[in-house]
Amino acid sequence: MLQPFASHPNQSRGRRYAEPAATDRDEFQRDRDRIVHSTSFRRLVYKTQVFLNHEGDLFRTRLTHSLEVAQLARSMARTLGLNEDLVEAIALAHDLGHTPFGHAGQDALDESLKRHRPDSSGFEHNLQSLRVVDELEQRYPAYDGLNLSFEAREGVLKHCSARNAQRLLDAEPGGVAQRFIDRRQPSLEAQLCDLADQVAYNAHDIDDGVRAGLLLPEQLDEVPLVAQCRAAALRQHPRLAGRRLLFDTIRRMLSAQVADVVAATSALVAEHRPDSADAARRLPPLVRFSEPMAQHSAHLKRFLRTNLYRHAQVTDTTDRARQVIRDLFEAYCADPIQMPPEHAQRPRTQRGVADYIAGMTDRFALREHDRLTGRRLFA
Repeated sequence: MLQPFASHPNQSRGRRYAEPAATDRDEFQRDRDRIVHSTSFRRLVYKTQVFLNHEGDLFRTRLTHSLEVAQLARSMARTLGLNEDLVEAIALAHDLGHTPFGHAGQDALDESLKRHRPDSSGFEHNLQSLRVVDELEQRYPAYDGLNLSFEAREGVLKHCSARNAQRLLDAEPGGVAQRFIDRRQPSLEAQLCDLADQVAYNAHDIDDGVRAGLLLPEQLDEVPLVAQCRAAALRQHPRLAGRRLLFDTIRRMLSAQVADVVAATSALVAEHRPDSADAARRLPPLVRFSEPMAQHSAHLKRFLRTNLYRHAQVTDTTDRARQVIRDLFEAYCADPIQMPPEHAQRPRTQRGVADYIAGMTDRFALREHDRLTGRRLFA
């Protein structure tokens, strides 16, 4: 049962191209189904989260990360009375624009675009995710993109600079970028997905870091939230050890954060009493951690940045990944015919190159790099 401040599918602001309503699904269920069947969604299975896909079968990929975000967000949405189908659609689509090799690929592509065109807005994966669902997916005879609802597209565009927002508004007056100019919030469902994204990657990066041998279990006691959950697990199961202890600790961390978000958000909703989804947009962010849990989350992020993301083994990998992206960009700009015709023939060659590279999986990017340069940067 949806609360009045939830996004109701029969009150959607609609799609860019009008379509008859489906007889068996509402608008947000239709969005979710289109995302799941898209080519870009399937590619996420071979795109890096932290560890490259070839480094191990059990490390998270962009696909498994997106599924974990969707699960967490749906659980919280159900308790809060928000729209689960919209939450799921946003969660499944939020990383569709991510490059191969994770944030290293994004940074390299951003630098390459700006080097070739100093006036370029560069590359940002949230904007690229919107570009994927609006233009780059080509599945339907009448239009480019997936033609998602306004509410799903609004959730996909989590962040946007003023410059990019104005450019989007020039093409779509009053569209999904308007809130960045007006300094308003997205729907509560979009706010919830943004927070579920943080909860998911903080937890699973601990798991992957320990699995890779880059984080030691005893190091995790430096993080108060982890230490508290580990101590609670041992109080209940004194003989617990190894991966079972790690899994139970992470499970408790997730449960604690989910409960905190639900409690803190419920309190803010009760205080502000929005009576519609648009009323919630005009308020300060309502989906959030309590202050103590926000501090726990910030501490965990700092720990992971210092001990995992900047670990020598990870930085060595990401340095090579950046070089792959830079080399591909230069090669395609110098000889666009090396790309498929739909990319090579675009009027703005550099943007077409960026679109092509961003859509690659890790392993396809490596194969292309080998083909075009004759050098193999990864064994």
